[in-house]
Amino acid sequence: MSPMIFFLIFIIESATEKLCPLRPIIDVLEGEYFFLCYPESMQEHTQDKANKINWYKENAGKQHLIKETHRIVSKMNFLEFWPAELSDSGNYSVAYSNGKQNFTVPKWTLNVLERDKSSCFNKNHLTTEIKNAGTGHSLKCSDLSVNQNDSIRWYKDCKIYENETERELDFKTLVVEHSGIYTCKILISHEGKMYHSTNTIKLVVEEDAPEAVALEIVGLDEEIATEIGKEEVLNCTAFLGYYTREDASLYWLINQTFPEKCTGIPENEPSICEEELKTLQLGNKFYVTRLLQIKKVTNEDMHHNFTCVLQADERTQIKIVKLKKGNTQDLPVHIFTTGMVLAVLFPCVSVAVVFVCVMFRVDLVLFYRSLCRRDDTAGDGKEYDAFVSYLKDCVSPSEEEREFALNILPMVLEENFGYKLCIFERDVCPGGAVVDDIHSFIDKSRRLIIILSQNYISDRAMYELKSGLHKALVEKKTKIILIEYMPVSDYNFLPESLSLLPSKRVVKWKKDKSLPVNSRFWKNLRYLMPAKPSKINTKGHYNTLDLGSEGAQPWTEVHDFSAVI
Repeated sequence: MSPMIFFLIFIIESATEKLCPLRPIIDVLEGEYFFLCYPESMQEHTQDKANKINWYKENAGKQHLIKETHRIVSKMNFLEFWPAELSDSGNYSVAYSNGKQNFTVPKWTLNVLERDKSSCFNKNHLTTEIKNAGTGHSLKCSDLSVNQNDSIRWYKDCKIYENETERELDFKTLVVEHSGIYTCKILISHEGKMYHSTNTIKLVVEEDAPEAVALEIVGLDEEIATEIGKEEVLNCTAFLGYYTREDASLYWLINQTFPEKCTGIPENEPSICEEELKTLQLGNKFYVTRLLQIKKVTNEDMHHNFTCVLQADERTQIKIVKLKKGNTQDLPVHIFTTGMVLAVLFPCVSVAVVFVCVMFRVDLVLFYRSLCRRDDTAGDGKEYDAFVSYLKDCVSPSEEEREFALNILPMVLEENFGYKLCIFERDVCPGGAVVDDIHSFIDKSRRLIIILSQNYISDRAMYELKSGLHKALVEKKTKIILIEYMPVSDYNFLPESLSLLPSKRVVKWKKDKSLPVNSRFWKNLRYLMPAKPSKINTKGHYNTLDLGSEGAQPWTEVHDFSAVI
C-alpha cells in the first residue's frame, strides 16, 4: 500500500470509539486532558495482528521516540496527555509496522496555550458563531472525553449556566440576550484523579438579519491628482463582514509586481513601500486596510497601475488607482488681498484689545458687577464690608484726615454705593476693652481700610494694622486696602509683613481731583471692595471741603505697594 493511499484513508476515516482530531494544527490549553490519535480502521489493512506502534516528537529537526510516563500514555492508536503542559508543544508523528510494511502518518503540530489565570477561557482558544435573533440553534461540546457518561457542565461568561449538563446546549428561539461566551467543561476521572477539557464558543446574536455579506473593497477605481515630487499615501480598505476573517488577504501590486515593505527601507530613500495590514472594527463591522506610501512622486509613477487586491473565499477583487498631474491654480487676487489685510490687522486688533483691557480693567470689572448685580457678601456671615482704621490718638497737623475718615469716606461708600463701614469712634460703644473690640470688629469685616499718612503711628492704629495683617496673611479672612491720604516719604514705620499681602496695592487720595463720586479714586476703591449691588448716585461732588493745598505731586492711583516698602 502506498503512503499516499494510506494518508487518504487516515483523512476520511475515524475511530469508532473516540474522535480523532484530523486538523494539521491543534490548539489545546495547558492543564487539560488531551489526546492525539489515528483511525483504528487503518489496522484493517494489515493481515498480521502482531503490529507495533511508535509515537515520535520532533526536536531540533530530528524525530525522537516518546517514552511513556505517568502523564503521557500510549494506548494503541492514542497518545494521551494527563494533562497537557506547555512543554508538550511541538510536531508529532506516528509510525505503524506489521512486520512486513512500515507506515508513517503525517505529523501533527500541537500548540499548548498558556491558561489565562484571570478568566475561565483563553481568547485565542475560542470559535465564533454568529446567528440571527428568532432562529433556533445548538452549541455543541467537542467530544474529547473517554466515556460517554463523563460529567459535563456549561458556563456563560465564566458563570454556571442554568445547570445544563448535556453535550448540546439548545436554544429554541435565539434573542440578543443569549449573546455571550459559552464554555463547555468535561470532567474526566483517571486513576483516582479528576481532569478536564474545555471548549469555548463565542455566540453573537444579531437583532436583525444582515443582508448577505459579501467581502468587498471599499470604493471604486480612481485617479488621484498630484504633482511631481509630492508625497502620496494610497489607502486600500476592504469590508470583511461582521467577524474577522483569517483567510482574507489584502495587498498592493505595482504593474503586477509586489512593492517592498516599509519596514526595510530607510526613511530618506525616495521609493514606494507597503505598510503592515491593519484590522479595524467600526461597531459590529470589521475592515482591513493597507497603505501604500509613495515618498516622492516621479513622472514614471504617472504611468503605473497601483492595484489593490483582496483575496478571500477563493475569490479575488481588485481596485486600480492611477496618478495624474493636477492643475495648479494661483489664489484669486481678492482672496489673497483679503488674507493679507486680515493677517496685518489681526495682531493690531489683538494688541489694541489687550491694551484696552489693561488700561480700563477697573472700569470693565465695575461694569460687569453692575450688569450682573454680583454680590460677594451674601452668606459669608460678615456684618461689615470694611473696618476703617485711621489716626485717632495723636494730634494731626490738620483735621482733614479725621474729616475724611468720619464724613467723606462713609458718605460716599455707604450712601452712594450701599456699603456698610465700621468706624471705631462712630460704631463702637465706649467702656469696653479696646483691644478686644478692635479684634472683634475686624473679624466681622470683609476688608480693613487703612487711611495711611505720616502720622499713622499711634498704638491703637498700629494694633489695628497688625491685627488686620494677621487676619489677611495667617487666617486669610480679611483683605487690606491702603489709602494714602497724605504723602508718605518713609514706610519704615510699617510692619515688614505688609509686603506679603496678595493685593499689594495702594489707593492715593488727590484732594479736589478725587472728590467726585465717579473719579478714579472711588472707582479704584470700589474695585478693591467686595462686589455688592447698589443704586449708584454719581451726582455728588464734595468740593466745599477745604482740604488745603499741600501734597505731593500726582502719581499712579493704584500701584504695587511692594515697590515703596
